[in-house]
Amino acid sequence: MQLQAGCQLLFEASAPSPLILMLRPRSGLGQSVIQENCRFEPSVPVVDYIDNYGNLCQRLLSPPGQFAVHTTATVDTPDAIDVQPGAAFVSIEQLPDYTLQFLLPSRYCESDLLGNLANDIVLTDLPAYDQVEAIRSWIHTHIEYRYESSTASTSATETAKTRVGVCRDFVHLGMALCRSLTIPARMVVGYLYELEPMDLHAWFEAFVGGRWYTFDATQSAPRGNRIAIAYGRDAADVALATQFGPVILTEMNVWVHAAG
Repeated sequence: MQLQAGCQLLFEASAPSPLILMLRPRSGLGQSVIQENCRFEPSVPVVDYIDNYGNLCQRLLSPPGQFAVHTTATVDTPDAIDVQPGAAFVSIEQLPDYTLQFLLPSRYCESDLLGNLANDIVLTDLPAYDQVEAIRSWIHTHIEYRYESSTASTSATETAKTRVGVCRDFVHLGMALCRSLTIPARMVVGYLYELEPMDLHAWFEAFVGGRWYTFDATQSAPRGNRIAIAYGRDAADVALATQFGPVILTEMNVWVHAAG
């Protein structure tokens, strides 16, 4: 399905303030970008660059007063995500170099502290894909999705204790459990068609069977029609807007609908 998606960010600054934006999707596995556009009001000079994870980023100086960012994209997306029960475990010595960083503990994913829980969850499952699916299913069943139940500093170990969270908390816990089993896992932020209520969304991918597969513990069944914007080790790597100086984000609106 072709999707049209976008968001509008409104900022308020008391002085010129640097911003880093990560709002532009790229063509790749599972999506093909047909067109995308980013508009600024008032217009300002922008420098584009690609970060260490392949994300398209923009650097700019937000002017004093109100500043608006409008971004839109039309993207071809598959109606279903790939699933592959039984996909094999890839040993560390055979993993591609770029996946190794997604095995390590990170700021919000203390995988070195969650090995016992992971082993309890996957006790009867085959290595790799089936283990990741067991983790996804366990989170969906045992962690309550509740708005305003966590903060920007909530980590995977805290979510494992409180058993509540939002999509980013589900993702951090899922990735930490996967990494504790020596399965590379990375965070994805983007759009999901017919998400209710509509907002930017987060899910994770695990590297098994020689490729990345999508897992989303907020959903009861696999769903396609996703637009990935950013990839990283955890939420610290995939902030869609990073502000420096006296500037605050005052409003964000998100939309996704079928093109045409």
